[in-house]
Amino acid sequence: MTRILGIDPGSRKTGFGIIDAKGAVTSYVTSGIIRLSEGELPARLKVIFDSVGELIEQHQPELMAVEEVFFARDPRAALRLGQARGAAIVAGVDADLPVAEYSARTVKQAVVGTGSATKEQVQHMVMRLLSLSAAPAEDAADALAVAICHAHSLTRHPDLIASKGYSHGRRK
Repeated sequence: MTRILGIDPGSRKTGFGIIDAKGAVTSYVTSGIIRLSEGELPARLKVIFDSVGELIEQHQPELMAVEEVFFARDPRAALRLGQARGAAIVAGVDADLPVAEYSARTVKQAVVGTGSATKEQVQHMVMRLLSLSAAPAEDAADALAVAICHAHSLTRHPDLIASKGYSHGRRK
């Protein structure tokens, strides 16, 4: 059984989802949203770093997967999103977790079957794949989808489990 932490980063809300995976079988552990204050960005980044670190300490995942930055219309928003991702990634690397990165399109393809799936379709499929009684909140569902995507990658590339450090979903 491999425990995977999925992260859907954001500068206002960062979703997290933790699953256990054994082959193609995945099971739900926990999920939620790290809600960030309206304060200055450096303080919000610290909250992300500290919160992800606490999740890692509490749930002891073996792997971490993060959604890649998409290209937003507003370059400042894309920059803030990248910084939020960085804070989460550094928390994982600080805990010696291998970190994989997946595009939103790849995550949607893995979970729904199409890279152009809607948020509602992702929520629905996460609920079905993990046998949940209700759909998780949007950001938490996205994070769980990232973790599920990584679990699916592991069934095709089991050597990813043994890799250390930062990767793009491939063995380094």
